[in-house]
Amino acid sequence: MRKEYDFSKMKGRKNPYAKDLKTQVTIRLDKDTVEYFKELAQRTGMSYQNLINLYLRDCAEKKKAPSVKWCTN
Repeated sequence: MRKEYDFSKMKGRKNPYAKDLKTQVTIRLDKDTVEYFKELAQRTGMSYQNLINLYLRDCAEKKKAPSVKWCTN
């Protein structure tokens, strides 16, 4: 295996499906939630964004719905 590779002469092309793989969104999360995923990321070696995505994908695939109870006075 070489220490360095020269990709300047290669005629590559972008993956035409790459833009369909992920969508960039901006969401506001609780500080404690982000800290939990960042700590988990350190233990697993994955980025916390990927961990959040995996968790949300699992919820979507299993059709999980949050149980929300509103307080009424």
